[in-house]
Amino acid sequence: MNRYRIAAVLFLSPLAALAAGDLGKQEATNVTIQMGVDKGQHRFTPDTLTLETGRLYAMRIENTGSEPYYFGSNGLADAVYTRKVVAKDAAGKVVAEIYGPIRRIEVAPGHSVEWWFLPVRTGKFDDVMSKRSQAEAGMRATIEVK
Repeated sequence: MNRYRIAAVLFLSPLAALAAGDLGKQEATNVTIQMGVDKGQHRFTPDTLTLETGRLYAMRIENTGSEPYYFGSNGLADAVYTRKVVAKDAAGKVVAEIYGPIRRIEVAPGHSVEWWFLPVRTGKFDDVMSKRSQAEAGMRATIEVK
C-alpha cells in the first residue's frame, strides 16, 4: 500500500470521526459561579475554581444580586476555546447563543448565562472580576486550569 492510499484510508475512515479524542462527542462538565452580595460585600461564589485542559465545561454564571454584574477574565479567555455562550430568560428559555471569543459577559439581576468552553492552556488566572471598583473592594475570583 503506498503512502497516499494509507492517508486516504486514515482520513476517510468513518472510525476516524469516532475516535476517543473527538471533542464534539464530549459531555460538558457543569460548574456554577454566582455573582451577588454576601454579608454586605459584592462577591463571586465560589471565588476559586479548578478546571482541566481538554475537558468541555458549561459554566453557569448566575447574577443573584439586584444590579448588573460583569464576569470577565482576559487570562481565562486567552486559555480557552469558546464553543458558545447561551443566554436564557427568567423561565430558562434560550433567547440567544453567541459564538466566538468572549472577554466579558454582563448578566442582568436574577438572570444567568452559560459559557461553553474548552480549556486548551494551563495557568492560574486571578483576574476574574466584575467592575474595577468592585474588584478593589474584594469582588475577585481565581480560576486555575491544570
